[in-house]
Amino acid sequence: MRNFFNFLKSKTFLIQLGLALLVLVVTVFLVLRYLNSTTNHGEFVEVPDFSKKSVMDMRKSIEEAGLRYEVLDSASYNPDYPRFSIITQDPVAGAKVKTNRKIYLTVNPSGYKKVTVPKIIQVTKRNASSMLKAVGLDVERVTYVDELGKDMVYQLKFKGKYIKPGDKLPKTSKIELICGNGAITERAIIKAESEQ
Repeated sequence: MRNFFNFLKSKTFLIQLGLALLVLVVTVFLVLRYLNSTTNHGEFVEVPDFSKKSVMDMRKSIEEAGLRYEVLDSASYNPDYPRFSIITQDPVAGAKVKTNRKIYLTVNPSGYKKVTVPKIIQVTKRNASSMLKAVGLDVERVTYVDELGKDMVYQLKFKGKYIKPGDKLPKTSKIELICGNGAITERAIIKAESEQ
């Protein structure tokens, strides 16, 4: 035990201890320098505003800013933005980020997705309107024809052309309902008699 304490007081131990501390300090210094250079400590880039920019323009801005990007699919078309332009971005414009940071971008699709026209023939105008709204379509106008069923849907039109249930139309399309006016005409009586 006495030898151990003598060794701790010896010149050899003190030199080795000093060298070990020096190596530790130099190692910590070098590691900190390396981290500063690789993580760009204190160096930030302001995220540009990509809103309404085309994908080509966005790529140019991303490269100039020293950033990376990932495009996310968008299922919902936004008519306030040009087709194939940037709708949203994360991080937001003006945020301070480090160089080489990945920016997540959502692109506006080419148009509204298509929806299926529901089965609304022989359905009341009120129910047909609700069923159309449920799938993202709307009633542009109602035209009445001489048919027995008052406010009963007999035919459908889109942009002046007849369509049928099951057809695909862009979401938010407006449809014309052709409904009966409840009038009993000679034609309707003959038709009813022939069906009996």
